[in-house]
Amino acid sequence: MKILVTGSNGFIGKNLIESLARTKSLEVFTYTKNDSQEHLENLLEKADFIFHLAGVNRPQNSVEFYHGNSDLTQLIVNTLVKLQKKVPILLSSSTQVGGDSDYAKSKEMSEKIIEQYSIDYHVKCFIYRLPNVFGKWSKPNYNSAIATWCHNITRDLPIQVNDRTTILNLVYIGDVIGAFIERLFVSQSDSLYYDIPVIYQKTLGEIEDLLYQFRESRTSLLIPQIADGFKRAMYATYLSFLPHDRFSYKLSGHQDIRGTFYEILKTLDSGQLGLSTTKPGVTRGNHYHNTKNEKFLVIRGKALIELRDINSDEIIQYNVCGEELEIVEMIPGYTHNITNTGDDEMVLLIWANENYNPNAPDTNFLVVK
Repeated sequence: MKILVTGSNGFIGKNLIESLARTKSLEVFTYTKNDSQEHLENLLEKADFIFHLAGVNRPQNSVEFYHGNSDLTQLIVNTLVKLQKKVPILLSSSTQVGGDSDYAKSKEMSEKIIEQYSIDYHVKCFIYRLPNVFGKWSKPNYNSAIATWCHNITRDLPIQVNDRTTILNLVYIGDVIGAFIERLFVSQSDSLYYDIPVIYQKTLGEIEDLLYQFRESRTSLLIPQIADGFKRAMYATYLSFLPHDRFSYKLSGHQDIRGTFYEILKTLDSGQLGLSTTKPGVTRGNHYHNTKNEKFLVIRGKALIELRDINSDEIIQYNVCGEELEIVEMIPGYTHNITNTGDDEMVLLIWANENYNPNAPDTNFLVVK
């Protein structure tokens, strides 16, 4: 199948092309505002499906709205009619349709052109009235407030929030692209207008707070719940705006004569991750927890891990090393320690089910032997 994407160098276009490129059965053609009308007509002659994403939303004057939106849409339809081709068209429109702005009016005219083409020539077409779209490759000071805020916050620049209670309807670029591509494989449908299946309603205040949490997580090490939903999508968006010199950040270790301990990451509901280094012959631990539990994983060097039920004299031993990864559970009610039995520094990865609380550490010192 041959696919034409107009507006291919825009925010949505770039993400769509990336996804289409991973489907080997598709051949993708692109059209941008810098291409000629002749080039567009040549592409239309080849196309089996059109993603019409091209549009103008921040022109120098109002006339450009109509030239870049409704006039271009009419040109596409007129060319298809002249070529006697019935090609499905997916139009990226806006929820602003119905408003009094020239942008809204030009988008509404584009919709009517597509609708009439669909009716007159019995061609399946799809119109999406998109709300605010956010995600990677969006442009600050152009596509959305979220793009601008992510750009500024990742660079320690101020942002402007006029009313924190203002509610935005938002769709994530990944959901938009997924919905668009589904239309390629729909042979029967009675609808013309479609919505993105997942729409988030968030206040400006919620978005602002979340973005600053992302920034502060590098120092607090406390990461919000980003496994799914809106926060997952927003975190991916936020990361995509990091300047190249801020992809990394340093950790502060707690050092003593035994080695160094680093806190790596803290979560809201799944504990924390840390790493310790231990010098040869040194033993760490000799304590137990009543409720807190941990997982030990030696990732470099050799170690002896010992555990003992505090009500027993039996010592349980595990010899572990970084060459054969093996997780050892630290069981509540068992005092435990770990000794570097190698000749080099030993590195231990530690997960605990709860974040360290100095006021209630649940750590009771008792030697294993």
